[in-house]
Amino acid sequence: MYRQRIVAGPRIIVALDFSDAAEALKLVALLDPRLCRLKVGFELFVRAGRPLVDTLVARGFDVFLDLKFHDIPNTVAAACRAAAELGVWMLNVHASGGATMMRAARDALMELDSPPMLIAVTVLTSMDTSDLKSIGIDRLAHDQVVELAKLTRSCGLDGVVCSAHEAELLRAVIGEDFALVTPGIRLPASTGDDQKRVLSPVDAARAGADYLVIGRPITRAPDPLASLHAIHESLLEQA
Repeated sequence: MYRQRIVAGPRIIVALDFSDAAEALKLVALLDPRLCRLKVGFELFVRAGRPLVDTLVARGFDVFLDLKFHDIPNTVAAACRAAAELGVWMLNVHASGGATMMRAARDALMELDSPPMLIAVTVLTSMDTSDLKSIGIDRLAHDQVVELAKLTRSCGLDGVVCSAHEAELLRAVIGEDFALVTPGIRLPASTGDDQKRVLSPVDAARAGADYLVIGRPITRAPDPLASLHAIHESLLEQA
């Protein structure tokens, strides 16, 4: 493993699921980098690019660049190097890209003095067993997650993206020195939206998740900072 699991610092990663930089920065101005990190995904990065990431880093936030690279090994390795040059804290690839691709990504980052964390997506939290079967994978979703997590660990990456529902199982199979990043986090009173495998922040932490990716419960809250504080406090009480 090229880096041990990092547990210091905020565990909440706020998903900036906005269509433009202005809306994202309006929300970011309300947040506190001592309480959260930020996730920049496809749409926002395509629209806003490096200037937005530079701004977020300059404001003191750790940035998870969630672009889920999945291509031939050389292409993914080059993309990971380019992403690392942005000064991001974490980036990811798809574990289904295979061992050669993941090792190429890892090796590209190992050449850097301060590489970001590199994790892999197992099964998207918008997918369940029936979705896997529809694309030719005749295996339960949690079994597929375990197999891809084991492959990811064997390739020397820092951790995986998984549903919080699989966190307890992965802890038992993979061990402690492997980061579990869990999207699909919802507050008890909220709906699952387009996510199928969701869990509350406290339940996810109890299951063994290290980092909780939270979007709408914070970004669409009447008072985003109050919501962030409430979730942060609930995690401290659970610890």
